[in-house]
Amino acid sequence: MDQAKKDEMREIIQKKLEETKTEIAQLKELTKPIKPDNAYGRLSRMDAINNKTINDAALRKQKKQLQKLERALVKIEKGNYGTCLKCGKDIPLGRLKFMPWTTKCVKCA
Repeated sequence: MDQAKKDEMREIIQKKLEETKTEIAQLKELTKPIKPDNAYGRLSRMDAINNKTINDAALRKQKKQLQKLERALVKIEKGNYGTCLKCGKDIPLGRLKFMPWTTKCVKCA
């Protein structure tokens, strides 16, 4: 991968990192514990608990994505970004732009 493509991918990854951090901050607000003394009706409280569970799962997913994006930035700096871990061939740029954290080409994934 040439330097121009690395720079382009670095920008894409940094943009996705910021979006992911914003999403994590929003999800943290939505996953705060639900106090039993809140004036919820029984069904409303069950809905709130269910929504919290869904947001907890989304938060875990975003945190994993954040880690993958940070690893991708490290790989760019080391110079081994964009190479499939399984077959060793270059991962197509279109796939990297869509999923910059990916470590495998379509064939190996």
